[in-house]
Amino acid sequence: MKIKNLILGATLTVLVLSCSKDDSNNTASEDLTEARVSAKIDLVTEDVSKIVDEQFALQVNPSAGRNSQETASLPPCVTIDIQLTANSWTRTLTFDNCELPNGNVLDGTIIVSGSLNFDTPSHTISYSFVDFYHNDILVEGNRTVVRSIQSTTVQAAPHPVANMSIDMHLTFPNGNQYHRVGNRIREMIEGFGTPALWADNVFSISGNWTTTFPAGTRTSTITTPLRAEAGCPHIVSGVITTVRNNNTGTLDYGNGDCDNQATLTVNGNTTTITLGN
Repeated sequence: MKIKNLILGATLTVLVLSCSKDDSNNTASEDLTEARVSAKIDLVTEDVSKIVDEQFALQVNPSAGRNSQETASLPPCVTIDIQLTANSWTRTLTFDNCELPNGNVLDGTIIVSGSLNFDTPSHTISYSFVDFYHNDILVEGNRTVVRSIQSTTVQAAPHPVANMSIDMHLTFPNGNQYHRVGNRIREMIEGFGTPALWADNVFSISGNWTTTFPAGTRTSTITTPLRAEAGCPHIVSGVITTVRNNNTGTLDYGNGDCDNQATLTVNGNTTTITLGN
């Protein structure tokens, strides 16, 4: 009887350990999958914030950009309709499966608008989407960007700061839906003194947000400021740290090299991912 009980106990122990190991592997796999999804949504918010900020800058100074073209860093397949009233401007950008320099493909419409009074200390810019897709991800929502010239802890000299309010609903090609809310602060730390030249612009990006997944929520914070350079289509450095329950992951964009690689670490497991479409 004792031998039978010992055998039964050992069998149960093996089963429990096996199930525990399987659960751990499943959790790790889910964390990695969600981290990859979060990285794709990061690309959406970065491209949108860059486009919105550039459209405001072009409205203020139409001579800025490549060869004084209003589309600046956007490809020629983007059409821009500009509407002016006595007090406001609206720029409607229509993408027709247009590939950006970073490889991401955009389709649909982004509408950006604001006041024509550029003498105020800050400007509120509105943006919204109409049938807009980023790499086949449907993006919906409408929020604002508050742009000002100020001194910050990042740089003491007054410089442009764009505080972007994020509220996006995203539907992936497989039908999965995600909701992200938060804010993203984009500071121009180099190039402010040459407004007609885009090539020397450098941005420092900070912020935090919460993303709701089908299985729960993830809270993300830029723990090392992201660095974006006009001469590179990808973020060149910085770290985003994400937490779900007791699991932590980091997305490290590297040491400043212009490439489309980033290092994703989830609970100690590290993998290299390729950014873009």
